[in-house]
Amino acid sequence: MLGFISGRKVGIDDPLRLRRAESTRRLLSLELNHGRDVERIHGNGVNCLDIEAVEGRYMLSGGADGVIVIYDLENYSGKLQYTCKAVGTVGRSSRFAHKFSVETVQWYPFDTGMFISSSFDKTMKVWDSETLKPAERFMFDGNVYCHHMSPIARKHSLVAVGTKNPKLQLCDLKSGSRIHVLQGHRAEILSVRWSPRNEHILASASADSTVRIWDVRRASGSLFTLDQHNGDKSKAAAEAVNTAHNGRVNGLCFSGDGLYLITMGTDDRMRLWNSSNGENTLVNYGKVSNESRKGLKFTVSTGCSLDCVFVPCGSSVAVYGLHSGELVATLRGHYNNVDCCDFHPAYQELYTGGKDCNVLAWIPALRAPDVEEEREEGVGPVAVNPAFEDAWSSEED
Repeated sequence: MLGFISGRKVGIDDPLRLRRAESTRRLLSLELNHGRDVERIHGNGVNCLDIEAVEGRYMLSGGADGVIVIYDLENYSGKLQYTCKAVGTVGRSSRFAHKFSVETVQWYPFDTGMFISSSFDKTMKVWDSETLKPAERFMFDGNVYCHHMSPIARKHSLVAVGTKNPKLQLCDLKSGSRIHVLQGHRAEILSVRWSPRNEHILASASADSTVRIWDVRRASGSLFTLDQHNGDKSKAAAEAVNTAHNGRVNGLCFSGDGLYLITMGTDDRMRLWNSSNGENTLVNYGKVSNESRKGLKFTVSTGCSLDCVFVPCGSSVAVYGLHSGELVATLRGHYNNVDCCDFHPAYQELYTGGKDCNVLAWIPALRAPDVEEEREEGVGPVAVNPAFEDAWSSEED
């Protein structure tokens, strides 16, 4: 740490290197925070979480009980032990509440005054976060498994919606109507994600074992379909040609820079793809347990030298190196299956929700003093975690 600060002081180091190195250290030292509770509101499992990107202060949660909660993550008490309070709740008593399980919640990317939720009650609702009343409601023919709004779009206000219908729905928030469908899948769509790099590029995952990449400006069909065998037909059975997994594909997530796409399948495999050409990078993550019958809500860290993927696996969260495929850590704290997780990039914190009705906060461990600092204080050196040494040394080289 002192080496980075000295280099920055004399102008030979970019401040970004120090930031990335410290972010990586914090990421690799995540532990359950016993001093920070998240108020327990849900009477059933927590299905989804979303932290808004404008201030990084408010978090949404959606539950299997149809309840939606807004939490304030700031600590105003000045104490180490505090509780993140619910500042808004759409409870079962509200006439606006979803009738069945809420599957996805998402803040409007540019303003905390609005958020979107979708549910197994066949609706997607656009909410005013001040009044907690829906400003718009979209009705569908079947269960809504997922929705997603582009985090960067300035030229459109489209929400992609995956339902039991194999046609991918596009809803326009400006007009309040469903304006287009994208056809190609042969079964229900379990996950959708807009690219954080190009506002017109969209990925969709289906129970038909395929992942399709779309450019919404084109009406002729998908740009391409991901192929786990990279076009080598000799390795694939006839029914496995142009499939991303050998089972239902129920999880999608782009890397922070949008260059890569991560997919999860019920074949207990996680795959990393080049998002520009659809090539399977063949990174081996080993067996990644996936027993979810719905969409799997996993997340990826950003802004670190060593970016990681956080994947719910039973009652724990497995942390994998994005490009190495190595299992870096396993986070244990829930008493039942974990259903969702969301990464807070500003503080390198992780929030997880599960069937035990709890939302848990995982924070970086405090940094151990550097050897140089200890010698100045007359204290002997301390052992350094080898996992941290690799991440730090890659920045120092």
